[in-house]
This record gives sequence, C-alpha cells and structure tokens, in this order.
Amino acid sequence: MRRRKENYWWLSVLSIVIFVAVWWLCCDVLKLTNSSTLPGPITIAETFIKKLTSTAPDGATLPQHIFSSLKIALGGWAMGIVIGTPLGIFMAWYKKVDLFVRPLFDLLRPVPGLAWIPLMIILFGIGLTPKIVTVFLSAFVPCVVNSYTGIRQTKDVHLWVGQTFGASDTQMLVHIAIPTALPLIMTGIRVALGAAWTCIVAAEMLASTMGLGYMIQQARGIYRPDIIICGMIGIGAIGAVFSGLLSLIENKIVKGVRRDG
Repeated sequence: MRRRKENYWWLSVLSIVIFVAVWWLCCDVLKLTNSSTLPGPITIAETFIKKLTSTAPDGATLPQHIFSSLKIALGGWAMGIVIGTPLGIFMAWYKKVDLFVRPLFDLLRPVPGLAWIPLMIILFGIGLTPKIVTVFLSAFVPCVVNSYTGIRQTKDVHLWVGQTFGASDTQMLVHIAIPTALPLIMTGIRVALGAAWTCIVAAEMLASTMGLGYMIQQARGIYRPDIIICGMIGIGAIGAVFSGLLSLIENKIVKGVRRDG
C-alpha cells in the first residue's frame, strides 16, 4: 500500500500544475479577465517576490506578517491542546467531572470562534491578548470533543482485562484508554490547528496592525488583488505544511503505540 501511494505522488503535483496552467491561460494568454481584477500567476509571482522585502503598502514585509500570524496562532493552539485535551480525557473518564463541566461546555461549544472577537476587543482592546484568547477558544473545542470521544470508545473488554490483572483506575486510563484514544486525540489536535489558523486570519482582518489577515484587509482597501492572492497563497501553503507535519507525527506516534502494545 505504501509503494502504491509513493508511485502516485505526482498526481498531487499534477493537479497544482494544471490549475496554474489554466489560470495562466485564462488570465495572461486569452485575457478572459481584467488584470486589475484577477491578475495572472506571473503577476502574482512578481508581487510575491517583491513583498518578501518590501514593506509597502501595509508597513511590513510578507515574512513579518507571516511571523506575526504564526506567533499568535501557534500560541493559542498550544493553549487549546494543553487545556482542552486533558479536560476531554477527564470528562470521559470521570463521571463527576463530566456532569460538572458538560453543561458549560455544551453552552460554549456551538459559538464559533469568530463570534468571540467583538467581545474580546471590548474586554482587552486591539492587541495580542484578544487574538490569542479567540484562537484558544477555536482550538479548545475540537481538542475536548476528540479526546472525549476517543476515551469513550475504549472497548469494555480491554478494561475488563486490565481489571482482571489488578490494574488501578489510573493505570487503565494511562495504559489502556489513552493509547486507544490516541488516533482521535491527534485528529483533534490537527483539526484544532486548522481552526486556529482560520481564526487568527479572520481576527486580523477585524482588529490588528500586522499579520496575513491585516495584509489582505489593507490590500482590499486599496484594491490590490495581487497582494490579496499572495496572502491567500501564504495562508494555504502554511496550513498545508503544518497539516502534513502533524500527519507525519500522528503516524509515528500511533505506530509506536501499536508496536509497544
């Protein structure tokens, strides 16, 4: 199965090449669109290279915007993992914790992360804190949900075997339930990263002085679709890289747990 996947990796590259070729054909060759509305890939590449060192028109270079967004997104995401994952595990394993936390969690869970932005701005103003808190809330929910679901899916027969060999409640949680739930926990962490990355970009469009979302918003105001598309490409590329890295880490961790088991 692994060999078959490696033999067809070029299909993923081919889809991107075809997309860029069609884009170039429509915009630069056939001139089906106005270049001031939808620039071609050559124009986007030129703008992208220029923006790597130029601070115009938004006061910062592309790497500076990327670093600003990553700093906040990864910080809020890490907080979501550290708080949300253990909470989901404890809610699933300890009935009293579930009864105590679930009503509040079920009340907050349907509220999208972006809905918190106006309240965070009122409470903390425009700065680092409201964005980190908003990103944290977006990442927190999938970490709790997937951790809870993973622990609850632990098979009773596995727990019965642990009890038969005299394992304590804590030992069964650490050595049986958590390893069983690990694939879902890692999926929750990956989903949380996507939510955090989406949330920070949207938050920067509303309340920020730097970041990819701010760069896109400023470009919209001066009608620079080339900069907008550069920002979109940066957002997509960074998200894809982090998702790929997390998938590799997830595969290694899950395989290690199964091998040890």
